[in-house]
Amino acid sequence: QVQLVESGGGLVQAGGSLRLSCAASGRTFSTYSMGWFRQAPGKERAFVATIGWSAGTTYYADSVKGRFTISRDNAKNTVSLQMNSLKPEDTAVYYCAAKRGGPRMVPTEFSSWGQGTQVTVSS
Repeated sequence: QVQLVESGGGLVQAGGSLRLSCAASGRTFSTYSMGWFRQAPGKERAFVATIGWSAGTTYYADSVKGRFTISRDNAKNTVSLQMNSLKPEDTAVYYCAAKRGGPRMVPTEFSSWGQGTQVTVSS
């Protein structure tokens, strides 16, 4: 398994941007599909975006499509989430996750998780 550490969260005004990063340990990072999920207070963890091991396949939740972009750098063992045009409803703890095989949108299919980073969007 890989170990994951997120960074880049913070407080931003509506309409602003943030870039989240996730650093992964291990030499097999390039064999994992990666995902970003988020969890708002009182809500279940929700899918945000996922990317395949070769970065050729990406999927997004409808709520973030056109505003968020997931990318990865296998040479640096990192995956990023560029978030633009942020809205107050994007406020949540954002988690990076890894899984073997193809990209998926279901949290239970991911075997490794980071500790999360808080994103707060003020109106």
